[in-house]
Amino acid sequence: MRFNPKQIVCLLFVSSMFAQVQEEVDPPSNIKSIIFKGPTEDQFPIVQLGETIRLEFDDILANEQDYYYRFVHCDYDWTPSRLLKSQFLRGMDNQRIVNYENSYTTLQPYSNYQLSIPNAQVRLKVTGNYLIKIYNSYDELQFSRRFVVYRDVVKVGAIVKRSRDFNYLNEKQVVQFNLNPAGIQLVNPKKEVKVAILQNYHWPTARYNIAPQFTLGSELVYKYDQETSFYGGNEYLNFDTSDLRAPSAVISRIEFKKLYNHYLFTDRYRSERPYTFYPDINGDFVIRTLQGTDVSREAEYTNVHFSLPYTDALALDKVYVFGKYNNYALNEENQMHYNEDTGLMEASIKMKQGFHNYKYVIEREGDVIDLNTVCGNFHFTENNYTILVYYRNFGDIYDSVLGVGSVNSRNIAN
Repeated sequence: MRFNPKQIVCLLFVSSMFAQVQEEVDPPSNIKSIIFKGPTEDQFPIVQLGETIRLEFDDILANEQDYYYRFVHCDYDWTPSRLLKSQFLRGMDNQRIVNYENSYTTLQPYSNYQLSIPNAQVRLKVTGNYLIKIYNSYDELQFSRRFVVYRDVVKVGAIVKRSRDFNYLNEKQVVQFNLNPAGIQLVNPKKEVKVAILQNYHWPTARYNIAPQFTLGSELVYKYDQETSFYGGNEYLNFDTSDLRAPSAVISRIEFKKLYNHYLFTDRYRSERPYTFYPDINGDFVIRTLQGTDVSREAEYTNVHFSLPYTDALALDKVYVFGKYNNYALNEENQMHYNEDTGLMEASIKMKQGFHNYKYVIEREGDVIDLNTVCGNFHFTENNYTILVYYRNFGDIYDSVLGVGSVNSRNIAN
């Protein structure tokens, strides 16, 4: 079958219309404690080309199932790019994860899987947005995670300021920044350069499609207020189960029923309380145990019990325990339910030993996620912001990433 040029253009247009945004897929209930990081301890892998990315997860079925990994290269908007796999990969993906071991002397048996990229089978050749997809031996997608690969060409300077909008003076933080593209020649920066701004590496609240406000020579300046503002939120709550048998200021009691059960003290609503600095790791978690030396294979799984008083602020909406421990997913496992006997919203979640951050969020009608009614909004809150700089020159067929900036609100300016 032959196509004339008009038909080819039409087919390309139709295919681009139906290009799907590559969202992160959450795993089934048997896969837990997914750790996906670069060479630093940041909870989201943003790495320079050639740097190592590490993936680790547990399968509590403990049947040594085979898992395979594949990559998707994406453009700025997280739709698949036009690059062929041979253009962004050196080697072949769809390889089996061969590094796995079973847990050792744990009450909850599990198989621990580990993968490093690059490895002997595959390397990444270009910068950009990527998705790693994990499949089982039946070619069923188990979960996927985003990551970003960049080259350090564009220098990014940033500062966090208090909002100038009097309606949000005490609630919002504003990220202002400038880009210095010393390594590239920009002809039309408003079309060639795009940025994305992340708060604590949380993609659902990211800011996109922000044009430079003005230029100073070759420098691009972004000194917006509303366009680059974020709700400050509040510091995450935390607990530490590294020692299975030790209560703490957060853990009220410990019981043993097949697994250890850690009951946290009932949490309070913080939205109407004064802001208090409460050191956190911005929603992340760290696996650790005092009962062994190999944390990947010797850390136990425990049932952690959360509780929150029911108030009219919750109405009949769904309430969830929210954190990186399950990639901020909202599902039945971490949904809270009302206990008529105690008058509390309660949830019990199986979690691996370690230091965990969490807070409570509400899912309102229409799939609106209310992140801060329970915890409150404060401009003092310590948050980490990441600025990703994307570049597409005339004639390029994909969006590269040529700069990354980072700034913390710890020293917020007025």
